[in-house]
Amino acid sequence: MAHNYAINDDVHHQLQGPQGRADVKQRSIYTIVTCLPIEADGRPRYRIKSKSENIERVVTEEQISRLG
Repeated sequence: MAHNYAINDDVHHQLQGPQGRADVKQRSIYTIVTCLPIEADGRPRYRIKSKSENIERVVTEEQISRLG
């Protein structure tokens, strides 16, 4: 599986609630900073940076979505 997002793409990140439950109220805009190696289970990973806060996260592709 290849990466579907590129560096500098803006994406939505769905914040995770307690024990991995999605917190539907918290949806933030992030920018892809780096495409990381694909995990052993085939999931692409990314380092993303918040547009509104000084926060960076490492996420898998299913945790982000395109703007729009």
